[in-house]
Amino acid sequence: MREVQIVVCEGGWVLIGEPTLGGGALQLTNAHVIRRWGTTRGLGEIAFNGPTKQTVLDKLGVAFIQLKQVRFTIPCDETKWKL
Repeated sequence: MREVQIVVCEGGWVLIGEPTLGGGALQLTNAHVIRRWGTTRGLGEIAFNGPTKQTVLDKLGVAFIQLKQVRFTIPCDETKWKL
């Protein structure tokens, strides 16, 4: 089963994708910037329930994030996300 995580990065960037580690970077495949959360209860709401009608995602494809830029990650219910 695939893994989906929300990644909060330095500078306020919030991304979602399928993570793998390697070479000092976090690689996200099927990556998107979460431009608008569209929540009333924060990121945990979309992590557990999937995107709302107000959530806005900007497709990236593949993103490489230096580990020192990662502030924290949130595991998601992968069945709720169609990336």
